[in-house]
Amino acid sequence: QEIIEFPILKLNGRTMEIESTFHMYVQPVVHPQLTPFCTELTGIIQGMVDGQPSLQQVLERVDEWMAKEGLLDPSVKSIFVTCGDWDLKVMLPGQCQYLGLPVADYFKQWINLKKAYSFAMGSWPKNGLLDMNKGLNLQHIGRPHSGIGEC
Repeated sequence: QEIIEFPILKLNGRTMEIESTFHMYVQPVVHPQLTPFCTELTGIIQGMVDGQPSLQQVLERVDEWMAKEGLLDPSVKSIFVTCGDWDLKVMLPGQCQYLGLPVADYFKQWINLKKAYSFAMGSWPKNGLLDMNKGLNLQHIGRPHSGIGEC
């Protein structure tokens, strides 16, 4: 598996409004051809990743975006929120290690939305975001398993 999409929304914690979006597709290098399973799951087709920046280039652009948004200022409180631990605990560090890339410190702490949901609702969302939406009577917007769609 490789990271082929890198989406981030900057959400104001007080107003819950989206203030900024970072979204890029990533050219896979180990397995440059997407599998039919990957395309079916994510909706990402080969033409969306061909010719896109490498993970290293995307991570450099994330850092530039974080700086531009003021998120690297030590006086600004921010944290990533993920649906599960996989992306930031396993996938990003594993791919960075494989490629010999550093992992920025801001990717080393996050809030797992599944844990927050479980604490508030008293049950673990076995099917992740779809179960959480159902449990909160919310309609899912976007495509499941699409990074930007799930953001």
